[in-house]
Amino acid sequence: MPLQNRPMNYDLEQRYRSLKQQIAQLSAQHKQPEPKLLAVSKKHSSEAIRALHGLGQTEFGESYWQETEQKIAQLGDLNITWHFIGPIQSNKTRPIAENMDWVHSVDRLKIAQRLNDQRPDNLPPLNVCLQINLDDETSKSGVPTTTASELAHAIAQLPRLTLRGLMCIPKRTENPTQQRAAFAKLRQLQQQLINEGVSVDTLSMGMSGDMEAAIAEGSNYLRIGTALFGHRQKNVTNPS
Repeated sequence: MPLQNRPMNYDLEQRYRSLKQQIAQLSAQHKQPEPKLLAVSKKHSSEAIRALHGLGQTEFGESYWQETEQKIAQLGDLNITWHFIGPIQSNKTRPIAENMDWVHSVDRLKIAQRLNDQRPDNLPPLNVCLQINLDDETSKSGVPTTTASELAHAIAQLPRLTLRGLMCIPKRTENPTQQRAAFAKLRQLQQQLINEGVSVDTLSMGMSGDMEAAIAEGSNYLRIGTALFGHRQKNVTNPS
């Protein structure tokens, strides 16, 4: 099809269908259940989200509350499951608790307690994942592996939250063996928590550059942005 005759969402549709096919093929290749695709829509327009939703994608990940708030208002007619995947400031816990379905980036008990206390009673408990700092990188958010168990046990007692699992953003590397080793570490931590009696069924791991390694190690949610939407826009809104 000539470029000038393509609909605006033509490339998005092609990327989406190709990505879904790739995920299915890799899951079969590695003999793993097919993970869910979490479309990382931060810094992408509401129009792109609406187009992707029309293709069947219902789960979207955002990182900045100001931007997320605008999109929820603009897309309120759609049945979307909203995931918050970015760092959480204390002054943003209330709107996140009131509007999101999942939070993947809990790394402090204070934040978890605020989300719990501010979750409306008329909504189901908020699904949360602990963000794990696998390599104790000072530049990254996340709870160290050595204290993850203590935090997990504490959060599991909060009635308005449901602890679902673990999330990580490992060191960037192009080496597939190193990628798998990082994700294996998160999977082992999940198994440790299960052995301790903490019910955790979700591994949120894998992005555009390390998707195959994450699938091979049993990811349940792939957080994919660039490979799906293309490069981020700079003028959607200012993050907060």
